[in-house]
Amino acid sequence: MSNSEKPLFSRHEHALEKTAEVCPECGAQLAIKHSKSGSFFGCVTYPSCEYTRAVVEHERVDDKILVGSECPECSNELAVKQGRYGMFIGCTNYPKCHYIVAQDNNELEQQNVICPDCKKGNLQSKVSRFGKTFYSCDHYPKCKFVVNHEPVVGECEKCGFDLLLKRQMAAGEKLQCASKPCGHFQKN
Repeated sequence: MSNSEKPLFSRHEHALEKTAEVCPECGAQLAIKHSKSGSFFGCVTYPSCEYTRAVVEHERVDDKILVGSECPECSNELAVKQGRYGMFIGCTNYPKCHYIVAQDNNELEQQNVICPDCKKGNLQSKVSRFGKTFYSCDHYPKCKFVVNHEPVVGECEKCGFDLLLKRQMAAGEKLQCASKPCGHFQKN
């Protein structure tokens, strides 16, 4: 390709989608830029101006005070709040009081599924920052046992490991050994 045939824009500049919006910091035009984390508005004069803004603005919910409720630790009112991992109920006296109402929907705690690794803690369901459910020992960080599928009390018929995983397969629900080296599927 000769110099006269070279494109006017580099690969990265060509990918920019310019908008009619103006940068509030420097007055230049904003463009939609793309990164591994997703799309965002960014100033076209980058790196001299580093202004960025999310393309999709997430609606922020104000704290809703629960009238008649009382924090068991400091006697202030409780409120429904929005946090990094979703909605929760906590004390209005935060940051002086860190009380949060525990969620009762953890079925594993009610079943008392004992951790097969440390034999001291119970497995509980948790949600990652990406919204995926996983199951880990409540003695973390001393015990780092974690599985991605729902644990079930039982013993592997092949290796004797004392925890099984409930797996949804094309042929229906199956139980699999929770020991990673084994991974045996139980016979029905």
